[in-house]
Amino acid sequence: MPSISFEFFPPKTEEQRLQLDQAAGLLKSLGPEYVSVTFGAGGSTLSYTGETVARLHSEHGLDVAPHLSCVGGTRAELAELLDSYRAAGYRRIVALRGDLPSGMATPGDFRYAAELVRFIREHSGDHFHIEVAAYPEIHPQADDALADLRHFKAKVDAGANGAITQYFFNADAYFRFVEDVRRMGVAVPIVPGIMPISNYFQLKRFSDACGAEIPRWISKRMQAHGDDAASIRELGADVVAQLCRRLLDGGAPGLHFYTLNRARATRAILDRLHG
Repeated sequence: MPSISFEFFPPKTEEQRLQLDQAAGLLKSLGPEYVSVTFGAGGSTLSYTGETVARLHSEHGLDVAPHLSCVGGTRAELAELLDSYRAAGYRRIVALRGDLPSGMATPGDFRYAAELVRFIREHSGDHFHIEVAAYPEIHPQADDALADLRHFKAKVDAGANGAITQYFFNADAYFRFVEDVRRMGVAVPIVPGIMPISNYFQLKRFSDACGAEIPRWISKRMQAHGDDAASIRELGADVVAQLCRRLLDGGAPGLHFYTLNRARATRAILDRLHG
């Protein structure tokens, strides 16, 4: 089985912490290569990322990759974070541009992820394995498809070791993206990001915000189940497991699951893949 990894977000309440602990415990048994923790922008949740990374590393024994974002961070703050992560023994970073929160006037000292990757390399050398984001269906703010590919190549040229994609449900979009960047000379592994489906309306809200396309046939089949949560979960697991199988059969080097701090939907997909 190719490598698997999981993304978590920092909990803010005790109830959310218990949920994260439960999910991490259940998913650890599946043998992930690492887990990543999303980055809180603007200072409000900056500390939560570090706390969550430490919790998953020390209490759950997981290899953890903190997300690092351009948004709201000065060079000095980001250097301090990198030093603390290095001292704690972390060897992997997910470097992202990030989205500017509403009400925030300035993005920080870096505007683009390529600048952040270059800074990490200058500051920490080759200590960290750096993952960056990729957009098989094109970044929603990109001028055009070619500009998006060039931005991706710039991140790799700056020192990225690999990439994790935005989630998608059209395998052909992934294969086309990989083919396009390979022609540009990009050789790093590009791991598909996988979004389990357990709540269709939540998925639609996420997808509208980030530009991920839900194919019409999936929407129509989900809508046919109405409020039947159990049927939607079963259909979602079947659909996403089929997507994962096609990706792996086509040469994808691994799968990165956006867990939303829950284990059931991700486990259902992996059970089908192993079955």
